[in-house]
Amino acid sequence: MDYIYVIAGLLALFFGGEGLVRGSVGIARRLAISPLLIGLTVVGFGTSTPELLVSVEAAWRGVPDIAIGNIVGSNIANILLIVGVTCLVWPIRVSGSTLRRDTAVMVAGAAALVPIFAMGELGRLPGLMLVIALAGYLIWAYIKPGEAVEEEDTTPPPAMLISGLWVLGGLVTLMFGARFLVEGSVNIARGYGISEAFIGLTIVAVGTSLPELATSVIAAFRRQSEIAIGNVVGSNIFNVLGILGVTAMIKPIPVADRFLTFDLPIMLCASLVLTALLLTQKVIGRGVGVVLVLAYVAYVWAAQG
Repeated sequence: MDYIYVIAGLLALFFGGEGLVRGSVGIARRLAISPLLIGLTVVGFGTSTPELLVSVEAAWRGVPDIAIGNIVGSNIANILLIVGVTCLVWPIRVSGSTLRRDTAVMVAGAAALVPIFAMGELGRLPGLMLVIALAGYLIWAYIKPGEAVEEEDTTPPPAMLISGLWVLGGLVTLMFGARFLVEGSVNIARGYGISEAFIGLTIVAVGTSLPELATSVIAAFRRQSEIAIGNVVGSNIFNVLGILGVTAMIKPIPVADRFLTFDLPIMLCASLVLTALLLTQKVIGRGVGVVLVLAYVAYVWAAQG
């Protein structure tokens, strides 16, 4: 039964995230928001909704390792797995000048977790500071959205009502998916003696990252590199500043030592690698994609210890 819960939760997160993203992008296009800003904010936040619901659910259920592992693991999966797979589908064309601000925020957010995790608990005050930082970033991104480097989708956006229904349906589906995934994963971890941290860093993290994977791969097929890469960078920013912040404000989260000594350094290194690629390469090709995917496989193998 627990496996059925996990599978049902993963499917609900995938389809719910897809509906939320489709509706959010439709609304944003109706409001004439640029593609990069859509990827960094609307899509980035929309695809991060599963992480938010799962982390809050896990914190309330008294499984903090899943709450934190979900975020840290999702950010690692976003960079190594999702960017890697997206590059394999179609090489990503990027503009370093456009993404310089956003990659800096992503790295700064990851680095800010080091002293917070060192305290042994993510409390309400650090959570509030993370949320305030997110608000500042959103204002900054809205005022200076950056220049687009690719053409926008020329197909007419759906009506606002249709987009709104997609958003509502996606949110409802995501809520059920989060509950099923957390309940099934916790029971499986306890039944087989697997650590809740490992479950959060892998199964739950990849599950909540399915909307990011679907969005980036679809964007790659459509040659919309701005959406594909902006989705990953924006999602990582929202995961750290928004989701960890909101979760901690609702319920303070104790931080296990392994997150500070192993998983967070991996997340920070992956963020730096992605930043270097985006700022120095005009195209991230399939060779890099293979390396990133293999690096993720190595991380999962090492995380078992």
